[in-house]
Amino acid sequence: MSDVSGGVVAQVEVVALLVSPVHAYEGRPQDGPLVDPLDGVVDRVTVRAGLGLVGDRYFNQAVHRKAAVTVFDFEALEALADGLGLDSVPDPHLLRRNVVLRGFPVDTLAARRLADGSRVDGQVFSLDSGSGPVRFQAHRPANPCAWMDVAVAPGAFKGLRGHGGVRCEPLDDGELRLGPAVLRV
Repeated sequence: MSDVSGGVVAQVEVVALLVSPVHAYEGRPQDGPLVDPLDGVVDRVTVRAGLGLVGDRYFNQAVHRKAAVTVFDFEALEALADGLGLDSVPDPHLLRRNVVLRGFPVDTLAARRLADGSRVDGQVFSLDSGSGPVRFQAHRPANPCAWMDVAVAPGAFKGLRGHGGVRCEPLDDGELRLGPAVLRV
């Protein structure tokens, strides 16, 4: 990571992409997913400004405009696997986050409340995986749910608190794909 004229530039890797037309984790976790949680795994996604990812369940949904795209830090999943004593790192697609990156602490991009009760807005950042930069406005944290204990591993729900990623609004049209990328804040 480097600091360039007041901003941060990081070489990252897009390790997973998910565009799913339906929810998988609805209802009671003990009943199991509605569809295969890995349904929607892709190697590239089309991003539309203000709308989300083409083909995703949150695309063009007014109530989800500021949360249309979820971005997750793969290192948080590695730390979870280590903390829970798992034999291997779970498939990042099981988290059902749209974009999973390695190489940047994405949770730091989210809006947050300060000790005095004031609010700090989330960061604007861009991702460029080879087709040009796509900017996102980070908004609120993408908090994990109880499904994580079923889909990932027992203890994952608690272990991912504060590390569930960030919900974002796309500001540009573009494309993201698996592999090396540049993240700029």
